[in-house]
Amino acid sequence: MQNLLYNKVYGCLIGGLIGDAMGAPVENKHYKEIEEEYGMINDFKGDGTDDSAIKLILCDAIISNKGYVTADEFAEAFLRNEQYYNLFFIPVKNMFHKIKDSLVLPVYAGMGNMQSTSSAMCISPMGLINACNPRQAAVETYDVAGLIHAGDTTFCRDAACAIAAAVAEAMKPDATVDSIIASSTAYLHSISSKVMICKIQEVVALARETKDYKAFRERFYKDYLYDVICDSRETVPCTLALFYLADGDPVKSILYGANFGRDADTIATMIGAIAGAYKGVDGFKPEWVKKIKENNPEQEELAQRIVEVIKSKAADTQKSLKLLEELY
Repeated sequence: MQNLLYNKVYGCLIGGLIGDAMGAPVENKHYKEIEEEYGMINDFKGDGTDDSAIKLILCDAIISNKGYVTADEFAEAFLRNEQYYNLFFIPVKNMFHKIKDSLVLPVYAGMGNMQSTSSAMCISPMGLINACNPRQAAVETYDVAGLIHAGDTTFCRDAACAIAAAVAEAMKPDATVDSIIASSTAYLHSISSKVMICKIQEVVALARETKDYKAFRERFYKDYLYDVICDSRETVPCTLALFYLADGDPVKSILYGANFGRDADTIATMIGAIAGAYKGVDGFKPEWVKKIKENNPEQEELAQRIVEVIKSKAADTQKSLKLLEELY
């Protein structure tokens, strides 16, 4: 029997995969188009899009560096995984060429890139390796996410920090839906991240007010859309609001994300990762888990390797604390 830590890590990984795969066929569609064409999306084929590919690259960086990752290590992992290039969205391709041709240092590669959710959609492993420490997850993610977004689109970087912190909080054995949502904004820069903080709080407040998925969706489409559907000011607040409306239930969370329309695969992969970390793999339909095991058997080994990284970082922290105690 696997322990709770593994159960939550594996749940986070496959929750992200399921959400990505389920939302992919309806990406860019209006929710009304989805209803007309599908009724309701409730199953998936395939194994995801660029959301999942970049997450694998991040996991490569994490495992190769024993959990200590900056923009530099993330950049090196991208260069090792050029086979995914055709899946990359515009800002990721821009970044890739900058680092491949040594045009800028990795810490500056996010400058000038367009807004998107490319940083946030892949970032859940940063929450996992900082399990139960959302503050540290946000701090470390700010550096890592800067590889893709910085400067004028730093709000996208903040969005990644919000998702990572939410996942780290969700890993706590006593986490609640409210504590997870609160953690998403609690550790962002209080002034510099104000745009993302306010947008998350505003959209979650709408979810609390409407208390209903369809009512929320209608209001959101009316008042909260951006010109670029993958703008993280749209996707990340929406993700957290849908997580609230689903009361953290992994199945309901992914269904809400996949059927929302717009950047559905990205919303569903982020909400699936958070809900999976919160409830663990047992929170998903057994047939969904079986399909992932058949199509992506390597995810179980990846989960175990992430668990090993978490334990290694925890041991490092314990050593530092023991030395600190000697100074008291």
